[in-house]
Amino acid sequence: MPQKRPPARLALEDGTVFHGHGFGDLTPRCVEGEVCFNTSLSGYQEVLTDPSYAGQIVTMTNPMIGNYGVNDDDLESQHVQVSGFVIRELANLESNFRSTSKLEAWLERSGVTGIDGIDTRALTRKLRTDGAMDGVLCAAPGSGGAGAITDAELVDRAKASPGLVGRNLVAGVSRSEPIRWSEDLGEWKPIQGEVSHDPAKPKVVALDCGAKLNILRNLAESGCEVVVLPFDAPPEAIREHAPDGLFVSNGPGDPAAVTQTIDTLKAMRGELPTFGICLGHQLLALALGAETVKMPFGHRGGNQPVQNLGTRKVEITSQNHGFAVTQGSLEKAGAEPTHINLNDGTLEGFRHGSEPTFAVQYHPEASPGPHDARYLFDCFRAMMASGRAPGADEMDQAQRQRNAVGV
Repeated sequence: MPQKRPPARLALEDGTVFHGHGFGDLTPRCVEGEVCFNTSLSGYQEVLTDPSYAGQIVTMTNPMIGNYGVNDDDLESQHVQVSGFVIRELANLESNFRSTSKLEAWLERSGVTGIDGIDTRALTRKLRTDGAMDGVLCAAPGSGGAGAITDAELVDRAKASPGLVGRNLVAGVSRSEPIRWSEDLGEWKPIQGEVSHDPAKPKVVALDCGAKLNILRNLAESGCEVVVLPFDAPPEAIREHAPDGLFVSNGPGDPAAVTQTIDTLKAMRGELPTFGICLGHQLLALALGAETVKMPFGHRGGNQPVQNLGTRKVEITSQNHGFAVTQGSLEKAGAEPTHINLNDGTLEGFRHGSEPTFAVQYHPEASPGPHDARYLFDCFRAMMASGRAPGADEMDQAQRQRNAVGV
């Protein structure tokens, strides 16, 4: 039988307050964050542990969450990263042979509060219409009791929330010390299967702006030796490792506020074959002189259609970003678009014509989501060998080769 849980509330800066029930960590408190939504049908554990969600209260549009529990293998970082979690219905039972814990027990141990029992469809429609909003998720008592917090007070707190613009949240999720990435992958492999590579292992320095573990796994599976450095590593620290390539990871917050990484990328421009994903895409564009803007409600989910402008092929992609690079500013900076989003026409990828640099706004490592873009890791390895950013022909060849060994 479902357990009776205490009331909880989600207040938005526009004055809307949703009433539901708390789960996870029910210590009386209120947490602030930008309220956003994710359309993935599964993968809630990967979403919860994705460092790119730092500073956000995440809503899942899939109506039932928690039905397959959680486990230690599907983490994308060492702990839960979201500020709060919003769902329609918490599953009473978890059923999966890999499960080691129920979702609510795991969130309780992680110190993260969730709310269910609210109309997540109405919330999502509001965010789609009016844009992402700052909000407060509260497990503290409501009106009528000692120490109670009123709905109006919660709305005022939501209005006073700092939001994401201008905030460098990368400093809170990046590794603080260099590591040499090493993990026993066991039976793990990309869903398309393994592609044989030259036995030589190119060395990649990965700047950790909030890197998902599955990105590091994919770099390793591509045959790379991976050294992970903090986001603010200066050029000298990167050069000490004598890498063959530089990777810039995903991460949270406003890319324009991550000035240390941008300065490093400016100083090393054209020096190493460089590949960026998500926030890394934005940081590389800013280092070239392009501009970024805050999106109305961002792209978050596993069903975003992206077209490769060179091959004209469409990929269904996993995405998680609330900022975007403006295409006009990118072209003025000497780079060319390679991918666009077919829903809203926003930029999803670029390459530099004379420098060995390319990047994508979406997540080729997926987790959760489709694996259509896995070939881009192979393109990075090829770029380290050729010294040229991949064009349409190289991307098409890499995609065909990866798909030819699909399972």
